[in-house]
This record gives sequence, structure tokens and C-alpha cells, in this order.
Amino acid sequence: QVQLVESGGGLVQPGGSLRLSCVATGLTLDYYMIGWFRQAPGKEREGVSCISSRHSESNIYYIDSVKGRFTISRDNAKNTAYLQMTSLRPEDTAVYYCAAILIRPGYYCPGFRGWNMDHWGKGTLVTVSS
Repeated sequence: QVQLVESGGGLVQPGGSLRLSCVATGLTLDYYMIGWFRQAPGKEREGVSCISSRHSESNIYYIDSVKGRFTISRDNAKNTAYLQMTSLRPEDTAVYYCAAILIRPGYYCPGFRGWNMDHWGKGTLVTVSS
């Protein structure tokens, strides 16, 4: 059974940092593109960042509001993806989800927010507050 399990969320003060992890079981993450999404209270879910597979054209994407503050990465040997978040702001408060989609022709990260992802985690809550 495929599972994506996020961890690393919590309460942090503005300006602080957190690193989210997404551990995959039941699939070989190396063949998947990974997206991080978030959903703030009362808002729709939004795509935050995407990282390609080494088996597809290399690319990474961030939405403008997190560029320079968030870093997406992956460790295929550990079947894990990460989202390093720094300089956190109250508006970053949300449940963060990782999702995976099997690589396929023509899929590049800038378009990831419109994809129908194959697998989703259950999310981890990030609260940025003083």
C-alpha cells in the first residue's frame, strides 16, 4: 500500500525555520515528481513547490511568495522529500501536504499546480505565530 507521511510541522515564531519531511512507502519515489501543497484555514489548497525526478527533465519550481525562503529537495536513497522553510511568516500558516505523481512525458514543474497527483499525504500543520 502506498503511503506518503509528512512530519516536521509545529509552532514557530515569525522569522523561524522548519524542515518538513515526506517519507514514501510502497513506491519508489525516484520515479515520481514531488509537489508540496498547503491549505490555510478558510482558503483553497495551493501548490507551493515542485521538484522533478532525476529520470525527467530537471527542474524545480516555487510560487513567488516562498521564493528565496523555501527549499525543496529529495533523497531518493531514503525515499524522502523535504521542504526547508526559513524566514517564516504568519501567512505561511497552513496544513502542508506532499504529493507524488509518476513521471510522464510533457510534465514539467511549473505546471504542477494543475496536475492530478497520484498520491497524497495526510498533511502536517505549520503554525507561525508569536
